[in-house]
Amino acid sequence: MTIARTLRLVGWAEGSSLLLLSFVAMPLKYVFGLPLAVRLAGSLHGLLFLWFCSTLFGARAELGLRWRTVGLLLLAAALPFGFLFIARELRRDPGQRAASEAE
Repeated sequence: MTIARTLRLVGWAEGSSLLLLSFVAMPLKYVFGLPLAVRLAGSLHGLLFLWFCSTLFGARAELGLRWRTVGLLLLAAALPFGFLFIARELRRDPGQRAASEAE
């Protein structure tokens, strides 16, 4: 499995956990009084976010990502549905990525 594919998969897992936390666990806590949902989903999301960050920084040199791109990917990881941007960005051909970053 390539590093870009691994990073995309970890990004999907992290993004899905953020959606679970935001749209399932938080309403369970604040509407139904179940704080355990946020504790569990938040812990899972935190671990997946750290895994994403670790994978991203490990893959930066191998994929030829500029620091600006790394920053954008980290910002996208903090936003709901940002994982869709991450997947699209990492699917692009490295040559195409280098040309667009040069602009």
